[in-house]
Amino acid sequence: MKTILSSAAMIIALSGTAFAEGDAAKGEKDFKKCKSCHAIVDDAGEVIFKGGKTGPNLYGVVGRAAGAAEGFKYGNSIMDAGTAGLVWDADNLAAYIKDPKGFLKEATGDSAAKSKMTFKWGKPENIIAFLATFSAEMPAEAAEGEAAEGEAAEAESTASE
Repeated sequence: MKTILSSAAMIIALSGTAFAEGDAAKGEKDFKKCKSCHAIVDDAGEVIFKGGKTGPNLYGVVGRAAGAAEGFKYGNSIMDAGTAGLVWDADNLAAYIKDPKGFLKEATGDSAAKSKMTFKWGKPENIIAFLATFSAEMPAEAAEGEAAEGEAAEAESTASE
C-alpha cells in the first residue's frame, strides 16, 4: 500500500512540471534554439543553460515583469509594457514568442512598437514549460501536485501507525 501511495504522489507531483499544455523535457530540447541569444543563470550566478547575451537571462522569467531582468538593455516598447504592468505568464509568453512585435503593439497600444526579438516560434508551449521550472512563480498544477504529495505522505504515515 505504501508503494502505491508513494507512486501516485510521485506521478501527481511530476505531472505538475508540465506548464499549461507544454512538456518541460521537450522544452529543454527546444530551448537549444533559444540559446543563441538567451542564457539561464540563477541568482547565485550558476549557469544552468549556457547561451548568448543578445537576449535577457531567462531565469525566473515566468512571473517577472516585462523588461525587468537586471543587466540587460531592453528596447523602449518592452520597457513601456512592463511599466504598464505586463507580467510574463504562460499566455503572455506564448503570444510574445509567436509574434514579438505584434504582441508589443497590442500590449502597448502603440502601432510603432518594436521588439529586439526577431525570432518567432509557432508552438512555444514546451519552451514555456521548461522556463517555468526556473521560476519562483510556480504553476498552479505543480502547487496542486505538491499538496497532493503532502497529503499522500500524511496518509501513508497515518496508515503505518
